Amino acid sequence: MSLIDEIAPTELAKLRLLAELDRIQALLADRAADRPPSVGRVDTVPVLDWLADRLGLSPFERDTLMLCVAVELESSIAASVAELQGFSGAPQFATALAVLPDPHWDALSAERPLRRWNLVRLALGATRATSPMVIDERILDLVTGSGPGRLGGLVTDGEPPAQLTPSQARVADEIVAAVTASDGRMVIRLGGADQEARRGVIARIASELGWEPLVIRDAAVDERDLAAVATLLDREAILDERMLVTSHDSLLPLLETAVVVTSSSAPTPGRIEVARTIDLPTPAEQAALWRAAVPDAIGALSIAVDSIAQHYRLSANAVAAIAAEWRRLRNVAVADHAASLRRLARERARVGMGSLAERIEPRAGWDDLVLPPGQLEQVREIARHVRHRALVYNDWGFAARSDRGLGISALFTGESGTGKTMAAEVIAADLALDLYRVDLSAVVSKYIGETEKNLRAVFDAAETSGAVLLFDEADALFGTRSEIKDSHDRYANLEVAYLLQRMESYRGLAILTTNIRSNVDRAFLRRFRFVVPFPFPDQSSRTEIWRRAFPPSTPLDGVDPGALSTLQVSGGSIRSIALAAAFSAAEDGTAVRPEHLIRAAQLDYAKAERSLTASETAALRASAQRKASG
Repeated sequence: MSLIDEIAPTELAKLRLLAELDRIQALLADRAADRPPSVGRVDTVPVLDWLADRLGLSPFERDTLMLCVAVELESSIAASVAELQGFSGAPQFATALAVLPDPHWDALSAERPLRRWNLVRLALGATRATSPMVIDERILDLVTGSGPGRLGGLVTDGEPPAQLTPSQARVADEIVAAVTASDGRMVIRLGGADQEARRGVIARIASELGWEPLVIRDAAVDERDLAAVATLLDREAILDERMLVTSHDSLLPLLETAVVVTSSSAPTPGRIEVARTIDLPTPAEQAALWRAAVPDAIGALSIAVDSIAQHYRLSANAVAAIAAEWRRLRNVAVADHAASLRRLARERARVGMGSLAERIEPRAGWDDLVLPPGQLEQVREIARHVRHRALVYNDWGFAARSDRGLGISALFTGESGTGKTMAAEVIAADLALDLYRVDLSAVVSKYIGETEKNLRAVFDAAETSGAVLLFDEADALFGTRSEIKDSHDRYANLEVAYLLQRMESYRGLAILTTNIRSNVDRAFLRRFRFVVPFPFPDQSSRTEIWRRAFPPSTPLDGVDPGALSTLQVSGGSIRSIALAAAFSAAEDGTAVRPEHLIRAAQLDYAKAERSLTASETAALRASAQRKASG
């Protein structure tokens, strides 16, 4: 409960308010009869005393405020004021000077509390003394206890605080110590990826200092006069012992509040600043959160919990929410509890990257990947490194020795259609991770600094989910390092260096593909943990790819993978030919036959301005004839 809520009018306070109204009415009557005041002070209204104490009001200024309240609450008092002034409406300052005890002329100066804190505002008048005084609605609401929302929607109490891990709680305690030791106005800058935990840190700071957070609706600020808004906010913070929270850059220099929390990075002149980063829970904390959230995990579920803790970086609140949803699904008899938990974690961690990257749903498995044994083992080794990264780096202590080179990066080289993209799909599917194909045409920019900015956006967005990033056909970015002739060459090399640096620090897997390995500078090759060449498939590999090209439910008639392997095409072309042949067979209303495959192969060759050779055509026709004669 806030301090303002605690001093809300009670029945006794309401009786005292009525007594104050009677006192004001008696003072007005005495003035109208031109006689000395016949009443002294009564038991005062607690809210008025509290306002006077907080904002430094003199007894006369307090009575002036009460006069403005009285005109709003009692029509008889409004009529008495109108009779004294010769017109109806808000009371003039001259009326207050004439009616109230202990008057002083500077009570309505801009530096004194009545106007400094916008308790009253002056309507249009010939002089300050003859200008009507209008009480601020928020103050009237406080005195009467009938206010709607605080400051007309300008602020909110914010959302419930988030759960904090030990490392995040330590950051909050460090900030409290800094604020306690400071004797000046302070701005606390909170950055970092865990936005939910920021709320928890803010709540902890405010609680330790004996305050409560008051969150400014920054969108509402843009529609108002900033100086007036700052006054209202400062007044609210002083009255209610609040700590303001805002990210509005233009508002920060105007605020006088002792402590303001912000996510802005712009410096604030005249303020002591303390900046802290609220990171997502550490790997050890992630593991502890998941074990606490799923305490009864055994077998496959235990393996899934450990895997999720390694691959995803989620807030404590997110972990708790995923576990709660998973328990509800488990209660309605979801068959595979481990797969269900993995799916919920992946969906919660998933982020959009706009036009910079496209999410690919991995559908290929290890059985779909046809590679020579050496290359296939390299691809499996990549998956092993990602799967056990947290165990080796954190539990076994390799990360403690150095934080360099901990990222897992791979370069896939080979002609188009040799399986590079499919291999990335297979790895992502095996690890149950999202796969994003980065659109280099959207990332690479001719403007200096924009490419790094786009790359930063991609990696920052993917960091939470540990997604597999696929930079397909990266030759445009990873060409041979150019000789520096002008500033653009220098920045082009910096772009490559930045990408390599981010890949080395990225906690997921980054894969780059190129059609021509010689296009990649040898100095860059050394920065990749894995370099996997994808050769053009030989005849035995093509036979195997043809065997797997058609789904089991596809009707086949006389299709011979051995004969089809004579076609000098890559795996990607094989899949294209198989699909085209299936459509052709569907049009004819038959099973897929050799003639459909010959027609589809001719169309595929034509795209590359090639023709089927005599030996290729002969092998296919011989296959068709064997079927016809058999």
